[in-house]
Amino acid sequence: MANNAEKAAKNTSFIKGVRSEWKKIIWPTRKELFSYTAIVAVISIVLAIIVYGLDTIIHYLLGLIIG
Repeated sequence: MANNAEKAAKNTSFIKGVRSEWKKIIWPTRKELFSYTAIVAVISIVLAIIVYGLDTIIHYLLGLIIG
């Protein structure tokens, strides 16, 4: 089992690694953020309409079959 010194060294190494990776992050600009958000919203709405349409068609067809 690892002693306290080894645990502290692992924790310190982990924190240094997190800080190193954090510096590599490229944050989007405000304009990019709004455009990405708009794209996600539009795609979500389009997919919702498609799913609704398919659901309506399947419901209608099952109504014809089951009667």
